[in-house]
Amino acid sequence: MKKLLLFAISTMSFLITGCTSDIAKEIPAKLPVEKSAEVQVSETDEKLYTPGIKVSEWMLPRQNSRMRSGSVTHVMLHFTNNAMRNPEDPYNLDDVYALFEEYEVSAHYMIGRDGEVYHLVPESRVAFHAGKGIDLNYQHYHNSFNEYSIGIELLAIGTKEEMFPIVPEEIYERIEPADIGYTEAQYTALNELLVDILKRHPSIKNDREHIVGHHEYAPVRKVDPGTLFDWSKIGF
Repeated sequence: MKKLLLFAISTMSFLITGCTSDIAKEIPAKLPVEKSAEVQVSETDEKLYTPGIKVSEWMLPRQNSRMRSGSVTHVMLHFTNNAMRNPEDPYNLDDVYALFEEYEVSAHYMIGRDGEVYHLVPESRVAFHAGKGIDLNYQHYHNSFNEYSIGIELLAIGTKEEMFPIVPEEIYERIEPADIGYTEAQYTALNELLVDILKRHPSIKNDREHIVGHHEYAPVRKVDPGTLFDWSKIGF
């Protein structure tokens, strides 16, 4: 009975296991005064945010993001999947995209199992991927990390312990072992994407203080990218 109750609560709360379970259209925390005005991005400036690598444009609806204020200083990594609803086919792209739309969450990029990179939100806009949390090195980012970061989702699934209670054990057992964890193609694509992003945003330093996992910002709520993610594969 207890397991069924947990299952029902977790299913209602959220089904994209790597994204924020907070209300997507979150009201941002008050920003420092000097950064409170929205940055108006001109058509010329917009080109500065254009990816320099091959990506598939698959933009989310406008309401899944908002204008950015201030500069980008961080990249946050996540995993996402549709394992709860379809454990036999957890990476169906249409299903995952539909979840983003349904819950009005977002990330700037998503990396598929074969290393394909999908561009979901322009870097000039704020994506809703971090939710509530705090970075001890940047405490003034409290509950407003979205404002200063680029979010990258990887299609992946964590360990049984990490996925519970969002994905109960009986459903997790139906997932193919090859669908758990990350692929070499994803690490290759992620490295290329990070190099590309850092070229456009010199304020993002190539270190673990500025390239972080969701779990570091919201450890009580989030586990992604999880223990199966090999940070050494991206140079850390």
